[in-house]
Amino acid sequence: MHHFDEIYPFSAIVGQEQMKKALLLNAINPRIGGVLIAGEKGTAKSTAARALAHLLPERNVVDNCIFGCDPDHSGDLCDDCLKKNGTYVTKKVQMHVVELPISATEDKVVGSLDIEYALKKGERKFEPGVLAKANRNILYVDEVNLLNDHIVDLLLDVAAMGVNIIEREGISYEHPSSFILIGTMNPEEGDLRPQLLDRFGLCVSIEGISDPEIRVEVIRRRRMYDLNPHEFIARFSTEEDALKTQIIKAQELLEKVCISDEMLHMIAQICLDMAVDGHRADIIMVKTAKTIAAFHERTDVNEDDVREAAELVLSHRMHNQPFSDQQMDQNKIEESIQKSQQQQQQPQEQEEQTEQDQNTQENTVPDGSTTTMFAEGSPFKVNQKPLSVPRRIDSFKREGSGRRSVTESRDGKYVRSRIPDRLTADIALDATIRAAAPHQIGRSGDLAVKIEPSDLREKVRERKMGNTVLFVVDASGSMGAQQRMTAVKGAILSLLIDAYQKRDRVGLVVFRGNSAEVLLPPTSSVELARKCMQTLPVGGKTPLASGLSKGLEVLQREKMINAHTIPRLILISDGKANVSMGSGAPLDDANEVALLIKESGISSVVIDTEQSYIAFGLAHKISDGMGAKYLKLEELQADTIAEAVKGIGV
Repeated sequence: MHHFDEIYPFSAIVGQEQMKKALLLNAINPRIGGVLIAGEKGTAKSTAARALAHLLPERNVVDNCIFGCDPDHSGDLCDDCLKKNGTYVTKKVQMHVVELPISATEDKVVGSLDIEYALKKGERKFEPGVLAKANRNILYVDEVNLLNDHIVDLLLDVAAMGVNIIEREGISYEHPSSFILIGTMNPEEGDLRPQLLDRFGLCVSIEGISDPEIRVEVIRRRRMYDLNPHEFIARFSTEEDALKTQIIKAQELLEKVCISDEMLHMIAQICLDMAVDGHRADIIMVKTAKTIAAFHERTDVNEDDVREAAELVLSHRMHNQPFSDQQMDQNKIEESIQKSQQQQQQPQEQEEQTEQDQNTQENTVPDGSTTTMFAEGSPFKVNQKPLSVPRRIDSFKREGSGRRSVTESRDGKYVRSRIPDRLTADIALDATIRAAAPHQIGRSGDLAVKIEPSDLREKVRERKMGNTVLFVVDASGSMGAQQRMTAVKGAILSLLIDAYQKRDRVGLVVFRGNSAEVLLPPTSSVELARKCMQTLPVGGKTPLASGLSKGLEVLQREKMINAHTIPRLILISDGKANVSMGSGAPLDDANEVALLIKESGISSVVIDTEQSYIAFGLAHKISDGMGAKYLKLEELQADTIAEAVKGIGV
């Protein structure tokens, strides 16, 4: 392990300019509200965070203060430092990175009662948590999307206020907690709730570098650093010193930066045209644009600063609903800027511009032997009235709702404690001792710790619950007739939107030709499912039995991995099987697998896509065999889409 002085230089990081820019802006102005870095593994996220801490200038702190209070700002001092009335000793220290582990409980994050002190003195004393160590440092939260939502909420609240307030276990305490918040996430492992996304000031999406020459340079630099870190750091000392000087100058200049009414109108117009919710985006864009101006050693915000700020501030606030196609469009930003300028020049004239996207569909009917690509149909409006669907009783009782939300469970993760309302065997020993500790001096007895019934606390355990919704989609030639696949894609998109809202895991199995394929294993990233669906080709025979068998196999594997998941299968087909798995008749094979699905306790829905003057009703027979809820595709388009989806979550 390298010594702290041997941190990989910030200026030596190859590429990832957006990420580096967002980090530098937060270093200059932590009031921006942190940065969320979304991207795949191995893209220098943690390296950049540590390098940034080393890049920042040393700071004055009160010696022996657990919060590292700033002696130059009396308004930000903790209670202990205030009591010293200016008689404290100060010293210079380097900023450092404080990491928050994914498994961190609320006690570890906010702080709790000091048990040892309470046992010895019979008094309550605060034991600091991660937020105390993070004060005036960098708080780095890797895989923030895998944290419990209430922990993320708590972090963002403290980041916004700069103060950590604790009211628990007889403790009433607050301390300064102002930090640069850096969160990272891999979008394929699931998204953050939009409410939490919005709370991060800036967001950047990064990918692995695709240029071979640049990738070689990454390897070369890392190898040189590993062989001789001192020599490598010395090579970049000039660039590092220049960046340090630029940051210090920008911090000093920031208070002097002005922003004109014209630029404020421009920012408001961009946010309106991009259809972002609330006013946080406008406010953070102003802060970011001013910080960019300071970084470039200017005291006036110009158009380029606003453009640059828009890219960093709006990318994660664009989606008003899941899967909306609205993206960061530079042309649209330019249109907003021009519109704002015109309104400034001609304030009496109001110009309204409307944009309509029209999807055209071809009316040709493809031959079943060919492979054709179909457009994605529009999603249907989701109705709120649920419709019950028969659900078989599993071999054990599942606890919690059918959402991928945190719910109490007897065998979940211990996250906090509470006073029990009845006798329980699941005692929270740590919380019980904390409750009893201040009273030990007044209690007689030979025990090291004497516990009274009033001290008992029970564990509150939580686990993430949710459905695993597997789409088994018929992509054979018959699905191409009369634009059936376009309508099917619209139906699947509606189902995916509901899955997104419920935080379900979703997967996609497709059958065509002679076999079935798992196009997407169950994942919590429904955006991936949508991308797979968009590129779905149609053509060939109908191996229905193979599709159902593959779907059953995937869901059984999911149940083995997570016994608490609730498996759901949605078959979308006309039921016209013409390829068997063995030597039997195709339809007999399909019905046999359908019965296995029913016996395995998997709830299901069959969406019949058949559309002809002579109806064979084959999908209906499959539905009966599976014990599934049966719906025709047209019924989905007639507002029953939500009922079907919500029903399978009962």
